[in-house]
Amino acid sequence: MTSAVGPLSVDALVEGAVAKAGHDRFGDPWFREPLEVLVGSLNSEARLSEMGRVIAEHRLGALLVDRLRLRSFQEAHPEVLDVDVRVAAVICGLPRTGSTLLHRMLAASPQLTATMGWECSFPLPFPGEGPGAEIRKARAKEMMEAFLAMSPDFGDIHTVVWDGAEEEVLILDRAFTTMGFDSFYWAPTYGRWLRSFDQAPSYAELRQWLQVLQWQDPSREGRRWVLKSPHHLTALDTVLDEFPDARIVMTHRSTTQAVPSYASMCRAMMAMGSDEIDPVAVGRYWSDRFRESLGAFVEIRPRRPDRFVDVPFSATVEDPVGTAARVMTDLGFAVGDADRAAFEGYRDENEQERRGAHLYTAEEFGLSEAQLERDFAFYTEAYL
Repeated sequence: MTSAVGPLSVDALVEGAVAKAGHDRFGDPWFREPLEVLVGSLNSEARLSEMGRVIAEHRLGALLVDRLRLRSFQEAHPEVLDVDVRVAAVICGLPRTGSTLLHRMLAASPQLTATMGWECSFPLPFPGEGPGAEIRKARAKEMMEAFLAMSPDFGDIHTVVWDGAEEEVLILDRAFTTMGFDSFYWAPTYGRWLRSFDQAPSYAELRQWLQVLQWQDPSREGRRWVLKSPHHLTALDTVLDEFPDARIVMTHRSTTQAVPSYASMCRAMMAMGSDEIDPVAVGRYWSDRFRESLGAFVEIRPRRPDRFVDVPFSATVEDPVGTAARVMTDLGFAVGDADRAAFEGYRDENEQERRGAHLYTAEEFGLSEAQLERDFAFYTEAYL
């Protein structure tokens, strides 16, 4: 049943955030456009349940409050703006291509760092909180448990962690410009609009968030960041320009598995906020979305060949430690015993964390193996 409550309102969301944060110093209001498109799409397309609307309103309001809290934090600690953020790698393969395993293995290296799950949920300290971030960690753990209770099958699709490396794109949500929104909600108008939007301001803000996290954690001194999200495929040139030392690590897998698997994941997430989900529409939408993203990759890669590292899915699965070591070498690092021990430690941990099988078929989502092979031949024939 859809909600009888009124539509979401950008003005009401902003007013609520200002009241909660105690100031209205948003700075450049560029974020209003993506927020307005997103809210419009949620109101007209997402078919939110009453609970789904409550969750969406709370989530968007909290993201706006964090934008304001970031400004307060920078004003209180102006030195944070001078923190030197160096990104070594941006893992960019489609979902379900081994990118999570590779990301978490690389993040385990003592030479690298990544955003932690609890930091993605709560990147700024709460008043009175100590350097150990005890309050934020406890709340992040509670949030993870509540999320998995609402969607018990999700853990079989993607290993959710609050105390391990997680996609920094969750921090980028605060710019209202990520595929997280059209993955979690049926919001195709927003997703199509985002493809043509200049995301340069979003990535400039991501750098600011990484500065804040690096400043809070002295152990990150001298370590370089490894980022990861399929969303970055929508803005490859922007990513490479914003992080000039970084290389794109592209994980490759047959789209006949990757596309329907992600559609299944989106269906599981959308079910938390809507009782009316069309799996065929979801599958076809993400097939089109990923075809466009890979088209951009195929066009950009030859122009900037020195900025890319390729990783086959089979290599990550069959020899995760060796693959992580090879990628680090390609990134210009000397791989030592401490790195290999860290890779092996995470490999063993990952094997223990494995949950049930993720079961789906392409046909559930209006797709077929023959159609996917045909539509993505321009990519698979060149890179698989």
